Amino acid sequence: MSKGKQIVLGVTGSIAAYKAAELTSQLTQQDFEVHVVMTADALRFITPLAFKTLSRHPVVTDLYDEEEGWKPTHIKLADEANLLLLAPATANTLARLANGIADDALTCIALALNPKARVLIAPAMNGKMWLHPATQQNVATLKSRGAEFMGPEEGLLSCGYEGLGRLWPMEKVAARVLELLA
Repeated sequence: MSKGKQIVLGVTGSIAAYKAAELTSQLTQQDFEVHVVMTADALRFITPLAFKTLSRHPVVTDLYDEEEGWKPTHIKLADEANLLLLAPATANTLARLANGIADDALTCIALALNPKARVLIAPAMNGKMWLHPATQQNVATLKSRGAEFMGPEEGLLSCGYEGLGRLWPMEKVAARVLELLA
């Protein structure tokens, strides 16, 4: 059922980026083809090697990362994706996506995404950032374009605050992916 389904997993610059490695492992074990795209900020929290090993695919860290062939990697991934999954998604990435800013591999993939592909977003950020009217407007814009959100959830945040902003549990994200791509 999962075999051959293509997932582009966008990992952004959050302390929760390390949790995306477990998500990559879970999805790969379910026979999904997981292609990880990391933002420059994500590279400050976790290295591509973990994702390369767990996904069994090269990791895209730059818009100009190229595989073999003539088609740009970001266009190839956008064309072949069944799902664009952002986990974790930062306030910055949500703002860039909502406003159509395509200044890195991940945002270019999002703009060039196959229209039949689904978009699932699992945000993680400080609670005040999540609740800020600008972020909520960006979420509403993305939802109006068909993006689905999972979380964030409440709990102790890495910044020391207690509240809304934690990344949704990876097993629940993986379960939703299975439902969406069944």
